[in-house]
Amino acid sequence: MIYFRSVSLSFLDRQLFDQINWTIHPKSRIGLVGDNGTGKTTLFRAILEQVHLDSGFIDIPDRKQKKIGYLPQDLVELEATGLIEYLRGKSGIAQLEDDIRFLEVQISQTRPNTHAYSELTRRYGDATAEFTARDGYVFDVRARQILKGFGFRESDFNKTCDSFSGGWKMRILLTSILLARPDIMLLDEPTNHLDTESMEWLESYLKDYPGTILVVSHDHFFLDKIATQIAELANHRIHIYKGNYTYYLAEKERRIEALKKEMELQKAQIKKIEEFVERFRYKATKASQVQSRIKMLDKFKEIKLEGSSKSVTMRFPEGKKSVREVVKVSNLGHSYGDLTVFSGLNFSLFRGDKVAFVGVNGSGKSTLSRLLSLTEQPRQGIVQYGDHVNMAFFSQESSQNLNYANTIWQEVNSVPSSADDQTRRNLLGAFLFSGDDIFKSVGILSGGEKSRLALLKIMLLDTNFLILDEPTNHLDIKTKDIFQNALIHYSGTVAIVSHDRYFLDHLVNKVFELRDNRIFDYHGNYSYFIEKRSQMTPESEQKDPRSERAMDKTISLKDKKRMEAEERNRLSKIKNNLKKELAAIEDNIAQLEAKKTSIEKSLCDPQTHRDSVKIKELTIEFKTIEDKLVEAYAVWTDLSCRMEIETPMKSI
Repeated sequence: MIYFRSVSLSFLDRQLFDQINWTIHPKSRIGLVGDNGTGKTTLFRAILEQVHLDSGFIDIPDRKQKKIGYLPQDLVELEATGLIEYLRGKSGIAQLEDDIRFLEVQISQTRPNTHAYSELTRRYGDATAEFTARDGYVFDVRARQILKGFGFRESDFNKTCDSFSGGWKMRILLTSILLARPDIMLLDEPTNHLDTESMEWLESYLKDYPGTILVVSHDHFFLDKIATQIAELANHRIHIYKGNYTYYLAEKERRIEALKKEMELQKAQIKKIEEFVERFRYKATKASQVQSRIKMLDKFKEIKLEGSSKSVTMRFPEGKKSVREVVKVSNLGHSYGDLTVFSGLNFSLFRGDKVAFVGVNGSGKSTLSRLLSLTEQPRQGIVQYGDHVNMAFFSQESSQNLNYANTIWQEVNSVPSSADDQTRRNLLGAFLFSGDDIFKSVGILSGGEKSRLALLKIMLLDTNFLILDEPTNHLDIKTKDIFQNALIHYSGTVAIVSHDRYFLDHLVNKVFELRDNRIFDYHGNYSYFIEKRSQMTPESEQKDPRSERAMDKTISLKDKKRMEAEERNRLSKIKNNLKKELAAIEDNIAQLEAKKTSIEKSLCDPQTHRDSVKIKELTIEFKTIEDKLVEAYAVWTDLSCRMEIETPMKSI
């Protein structure tokens, strides 16, 4: 349980929380939402006792016994420690191992049948039980599985943490939190640095997580899949919606409409009472009734629409129409040193297309966007533009395309555009630059603010072809929705790289997937792409679906049955071999566990502790068996996973 009781907090003259009362029950799945600046991150820090409240308190019963995992939104720096070693330390497994070794030494040096000896053996039993409960013997295997879920490769496991880029460091920190299995997880924008495959893996992992989860996210799909309750931080209070994010949007709209009706009814009542008072104010016979109604007016509590704001719209300037084939890509390939990113890409983008480039991190999405924008030259092939194409490119590094000596307002005015001052100011407000903020120097802006400013400048340009690489990374949900609507109504062509699935789903009409150094196209939105991808068998994932469909037409029924039989036989042989290997490793594990139990009994026998040489021998043997068990468990896990994968397919 987490109890908020009359929690208030302000910074200088700005109030964040005003008398918040809220109870978070165990195993809750809560999405914390609210406009930028409402205090979502501060609320997390208050739970962690990192900020001092003005009044009230936040209580977590048995706080010292509760593990709280916190993923900050800001990038973190990690020490120059080996990846697996860091995870062992951060998750507490390394400390548990040290405690167990220390207790083993203490037990061997303590006389049996004493209070100290009993206390040491009790602590030893607790430590080993916790180590087992936290899967300490297979920790490395679990760590590798989670790291692979987040897109790490086998070659990454031998690197030090400081050698990874910022986004990968956040994945390492998130991995350490999952491995620690905290009672309470506070995740501040966990999907910011994940590709879509990693997001889907994380959603699957968190779905059955036994602890409490509070997550701040601007990802609509993520909140829909994870949250069973939405807590909106608005007007310094918490407003609870018992459902996922889609339910929250509908219910919030319903509440606003109900409040509007209630407000209109109240206004009508007040007007009627005021008319009565005004009409009979000076009549002695009505004095008591007038006074009664004046008191009624005093008791009315004014109804206000909370969180209401002006509707902001964005529109791209209407550019000149381009030719039908906007850009043609022929035999395109690129590499960096010995690393081939992709090769032999052939496709065209046509006027009005809205195309998403998707794929795992490292598949070449950003590289392809740079090649399409002509800011980088390919190693092979050509990118050919049609006539009358006016292109604008937003790169993840596009903040470099700003004049740091300018103010924000000067930078916006430097863009040649037909937009008037009011339109430019409206855009600035929509991108969270308001008031005196527009006179700030560009040089002092944060990375996110620079990215938003660069995106804003593109929206002022006269274009008919946009190439956007992760444009929504630094936008809140409200701004993202406004920007999405502007793109939907954009008459030109859009090629976009984004990990925001909801954003893509409501925008694009084609998806190009980069996989295995090639490109596969899907004519539909993002949901259509996910559906088609899930239907693909492991073999078909390595082929072009179009060529496979063509192949099916030429394969006779007899040949198809023969191929199915051959495939079943092949997989049956693989499964039989795996079963034998699995049986052998299970026998080995049983023998090792029996031997370990025998040694544990000997170590707990008072007679044994009279012989220090014997204790030393048993302790060494015990450690050797533990090491062998760790290896055996790893082999068993690998074989079990392969058994699950190698199941006969219904068709080829």
